[in-house]
Amino acid sequence: MSMSDSDFSSHGEYKTFKQISRDRLLHEMLRSSKVGDTKSSWKVLIMDKVTVKVMSYSCKMADITEEGISLVEDLFRRRQPLPSMDAIYFIQPTKENIVMFLSDMSGRVPLYKKAFVFFSSPTPKELVTHIKNDTSVLPRIGALKEFNLEYFPIDSQGFITDNEKALEQLFGEDVENSQIYDACLNTMAMRIATMFASLREFPFVRYRASKSLDASTVTSFRELVPTKLAALVWNYLSKYKTTIPNFPQAETCELIILDRSVDQIAPVIHEWTYDAMCHDLLEMEGNKYVHEVPSKTGGAPEKKEVLLEDHDPIWLELRHAHIADASERLHDKMTNFISKNKAAQIQHGSRDGSELSTRDLQKMVQALPQYTEQMDKLSLHVEIAGKINRLIRELGLRDLGQLEQDLVFGDAGAKEVINFLRTNQDATPENKLRLLMIYSIVYPEKFEADKGVKLMQLAKLSPDDMKAVNNMRLLERQSDAKKASMGGFSLKFDAQKKKNAARKDRTGEEEAWQLSRFYPMIEEIIEKLSKGDLSKDDYSCMNDPSPTVHGGTRGASVRTTQIPAAHSIRSRRTATWARPRHSDDGCSSDSVLKNALNDFKNMGQRIFVFIIGGATRSELRVCHKLTTKLKREVILGSSSIDDPPQFISKLKMLTTKELSVDDIRI
Repeated sequence: MSMSDSDFSSHGEYKTFKQISRDRLLHEMLRSSKVGDTKSSWKVLIMDKVTVKVMSYSCKMADITEEGISLVEDLFRRRQPLPSMDAIYFIQPTKENIVMFLSDMSGRVPLYKKAFVFFSSPTPKELVTHIKNDTSVLPRIGALKEFNLEYFPIDSQGFITDNEKALEQLFGEDVENSQIYDACLNTMAMRIATMFASLREFPFVRYRASKSLDASTVTSFRELVPTKLAALVWNYLSKYKTTIPNFPQAETCELIILDRSVDQIAPVIHEWTYDAMCHDLLEMEGNKYVHEVPSKTGGAPEKKEVLLEDHDPIWLELRHAHIADASERLHDKMTNFISKNKAAQIQHGSRDGSELSTRDLQKMVQALPQYTEQMDKLSLHVEIAGKINRLIRELGLRDLGQLEQDLVFGDAGAKEVINFLRTNQDATPENKLRLLMIYSIVYPEKFEADKGVKLMQLAKLSPDDMKAVNNMRLLERQSDAKKASMGGFSLKFDAQKKKNAARKDRTGEEEAWQLSRFYPMIEEIIEKLSKGDLSKDDYSCMNDPSPTVHGGTRGASVRTTQIPAAHSIRSRRTATWARPRHSDDGCSSDSVLKNALNDFKNMGQRIFVFIIGGATRSELRVCHKLTTKLKREVILGSSSIDDPPQFISKLKMLTTKELSVDDIRI
């Protein structure tokens, strides 16, 4: 029995970290338990609530079945004894789980013939001892391993730790040093660390440092959250160096830990890409979209669920395109597909009415299966894009979006906001709230005393909505707020607007579409990190680089881009596929999938960015964009990924004191 990871390496063909998760689960865990005469036998897979979620993010049921799993069971449900079958336990190393496992495998007739146990995270020694002390169970254990995989890939370049309440538990009122606060930080750190264990990467751990502007400014516990998380991640990684075979002993990549205070505009501003618009405007559950399809029996339309994920080549091609661009390209695809596909032409009645020749019929039959599949894919996205464009018109989002971006770049102020609220009384409460949230970030002085209340009254918003605006200040760093208040006063109103601007126009960036001017702050941070220009004072490093590795530092920045390749266990590769490819029909989008991995070259090291308190679709898009631009794979992690309504709901919870229905006991 081994209490460490089995030997796993990402040598050879490049794989995204989502594929590495899948391969570890299927090959390193499920396939490794096929030993001796058991190679052809079926097994039972037993998981807890967390590990079943880990598995579902990376694998499909068909993948699991292919590896010889005939039954998937819940650890805490009553299960039928199968004494002739082996069982694989993929569970968290908790006392409750160990008790259930020992109960299953003890006694004269255990539930299963043999147990292969894989723990999703580092296992306390006392729990291992507890298992080893049970002499009746010990001979029935085929494997006992610390598997170290407890994170949730949401994208080829994104993952979450599934701490949905992180904002409330770490930044809310009266949470400092509470059990919930400590547990949230520790779970987050452990799950981040298991991601590095899976990838065999050892990072430089950078974090947004807390610092007082002067002696009168006290550092709040909220400003220390990134520092505390960085220390916990560092502790786990330091242990991995001695416990995991082939784990790098020198740094191979970079990790920077931020919190939501780094950019409060990104979670609420309207993002105009296809992906963001889908999640913002449509009622989607995760990546699941429900649409109606004609009934095969001629009855009422049937509801069908589809997943907008990487396996869909059209989604992969268009997800980061501006909604106007995506709509145009979908129209072109549909038009060209019909013009080139015989079956489609016949279906759409585009022939001249003459009789079909035998050759035409043969071509139609040959094209029909492809036509059906491709037309279904295209029709789905045409329907979605059409629905989004209709909502943009109905909700008046173009004018609102323009005002949002003008505010952010200092081209609009109080006059424009008040005028919008007066002339757009029918705008939805959520959209008016989002506008005022952006306004309060750019012009905080406009919300002092009772000014904010008057704006809320003008917008006809509720006190509950006011709570969302006020709670944004809980995420604001005191040193940042003081810096803003120290700026000079100007009588020139245009100059005042520009002074308040939350973003500067990026030089060299081509604006192909209106409303694509906004960019999340992490774009600047990642670029500076990659160049080695990120301030060491503002973004400290847990493992300060040694001169022998870096050849010295420049100014107050840390350079980490010149580490010799020999220090990494993996080749340096990056993608050139993130840039959208135009294709002339519904089929050629498949080339995006085919070329996605082939285009990775031996280039820079991975950059990992982790945002405490929820990341956004726009930030995920930036990581794909910068992977191409910097020639380094950029991976985004967060406690959760939030769409604007989710973020606003979480923000309101920071100061909630009222009893919920669940709290009332009769």
